[in-house]
Parts: sequence; structure tokens; C-alpha cells
Amino acid sequence: MNKDTAEGNWLQFKGKVKEQWGKLTDDDLDIIAGKRDQLLGRIQERHGITRDEAEQQVTDWHAKNPTNFFERY
Repeated sequence: MNKDTAEGNWLQFKGKVKEQWGKLTDDDLDIIAGKRDQLLGRIQERHGITRDEAEQQVTDWHAKNPTNFFERY
């Protein structure tokens, strides 16, 4: 995969995340940068839900939108 393809895929991924969790900002998405734990924390913070609720939402969403962007840290 070349650099342009990777950048295009990242933009598409960010767009899908923003569609699902509209309270996330572009700055949030830059910080998340594909890290699942960062995504969970930001969803929890912005949407006022528990960690377990955020985990379930991300798990359900990821099952419908498989991607290789998540890194586990």
C-alpha cells in the first residue's frame, strides 16, 4: 500500500468514526490515531458513558466496519 492509499484510508476511517460518535472532534481523532484505547477514552469522555458501554459500542461498530486501523495498546 502506498502513502496516498494509506492516507485516503485513514481519512475514510476518521469519517466513519465521526459519523458514529458525532461528539468527537477532529482534534480527538488526531489524538486517537487508530489506537483503540484512545478511542474508548474519548468516546467515554465526550458521550458521558461508562468504559464498558464505550467498549461495547466500539466492538459492535467494529464488527460492522472491519478495519486494520485499530492498534491495541
